[in-house]
Amino acid sequence: MVILISGCSHTGKTLFAQRLLEKYKYPYLSIDHLKMGLIRSGQTSLTPENDKELTPYLWSIVKEIVKTAVENEQNLIIEGCYIPFDLKKDFDESYLRHIEHRCLIMTERYIKEHFTDIKSHANAIEKRLDDSWLSAEQLIAENSENLEMCRKYGCKYILIDEEYKLEFDI
Repeated sequence: MVILISGCSHTGKTLFAQRLLEKYKYPYLSIDHLKMGLIRSGQTSLTPENDKELTPYLWSIVKEIVKTAVENEQNLIIEGCYIPFDLKKDFDESYLRHIEHRCLIMTERYIKEHFTDIKSHANAIEKRLDDSWLSAEQLIAENSENLEMCRKYGCKYILIDEEYKLEFDI
């Protein structure tokens, strides 16, 4: 089983992956680690600020990692914001039945009521260098857009509304 966890920044993708690792003992890959390895090694001229260009670049690698894991009957969790909503087009049914994708979405209400908590948990797993750029309005807009894209492409999502409770059973 390959579990893909997507969502915008600060939704808890890495924390969720860590919880799934602890529950199921599946290893996980952070696409951010792959991104920074490729950037720091000079394998790409893209920078962390090139989000629009990074998604197709990184996905071209990640989707082949997914295929390899499925072909080898290996369990793997992959998390990151560089997973496209139309990912189903890249796999035939023999792969798709071994892939579970969940997008983490925070509601406007949740963000407004918990913005300080969201920012304070930004370093729960990873050490962020600086997230002073993040505003509640930006987070609301990005989560709303992701929800719209999930609905458009039929992606499963976990809606974080009243409390931050993430559950996933295989």
